[in-house]
Amino acid sequence: MAAAVANIGMEWLQDPLSWVFLGTVCLVVLQQLRRRRGKAPLPPGPKPLPIVGNMGMMDQLTHRGLAALAETYGGLLHLRLGRLHAFAVSTPEYAREVLQAQDGAFSNRPATAAIAYLTYDRADMAFAHYGPFWRQMRKLCVMKLFSRRRAETWAAVRDECAALVRAVAVGGGSGGEAVNLGELIFSLTKNVTFRAAFGTRDGEGQEEFIAILQEFSKLFGAFNVGDFLPWLGWMDLQGINRRLRAARSALDRFIDKIIDEHVRRGKSPDDADADMVDDMLAFFVEATPGKATGAAAAADGGDDLHNTLRLTRDNIKAIIMVRTLRIHTRRAVHHPSI
Repeated sequence: MAAAVANIGMEWLQDPLSWVFLGTVCLVVLQQLRRRRGKAPLPPGPKPLPIVGNMGMMDQLTHRGLAALAETYGGLLHLRLGRLHAFAVSTPEYAREVLQAQDGAFSNRPATAAIAYLTYDRADMAFAHYGPFWRQMRKLCVMKLFSRRRAETWAAVRDECAALVRAVAVGGGSGGEAVNLGELIFSLTKNVTFRAAFGTRDGEGQEEFIAILQEFSKLFGAFNVGDFLPWLGWMDLQGINRRLRAARSALDRFIDKIIDEHVRRGKSPDDADADMVDDMLAFFVEATPGKATGAAAAADGGDDLHNTLRLTRDNIKAIIMVRTLRIHTRRAVHHPSI
């Protein structure tokens, strides 16, 4: 028996593929040992399982579950979710270190595959990496898109507020009946946002856009195995990649049509009925040269912004999508059945 095993071992070692296999195993082991020696020790945390790590605990990772883990492992604990490393901060001292002392190291927001794809590779301000582009986008939002001067010129705000007052008067009537102010105020916010973004009234494409946002919202929060185990992402076991392509294609068709219409219209951002798309087209790289000049460019330091910032279609679509998705999130809170 021993002789037979020895003969099999000798034959296996004579095979060149066997040496390739042994060399690969040794290389992987040595590489893992070198990585462990060169890295600083991780904070304490529950022991992860091979491959999946602590993913089996994901149903416990609520604020209460993390507080319970903090009582065992301390104010800074480590969790491994597949290939991802996550850290939970539970004490004021560690929170101050993360949010103030080491703010620059933690300023970038992680993005799942869905977020990266649906925001056109972080083309908006919400998920862009901290740096020159993010600072310019923030300046655009503060000084142009959501400035007080722009809000005061939106005719949609006055029209929708007047409609809200009429709805309250009609709903209450002379009999003093109850009026659902929460629903009316939410409808006001939704209509103002849609009209401010696209310059159209309620019902003109709004339901189509809301349907797109519903799918975006679901995809943003969907559990995707590929985010935690990247080598399984290509298999698309849950059909997430197919849904991502369909959702972004629908958004492209919807907003590209609006952008083309606004480009043909050529309205100035200074006009009283100008909307968010008109404001961003002043920085649009495909727009007519010289379009970024005028009173809007000179106001509030706009010359510097126009000289340094150029927006693409992807930037415009990502900004509009993230902005209006916030309104849809409020709607989902009021209507959990969505």
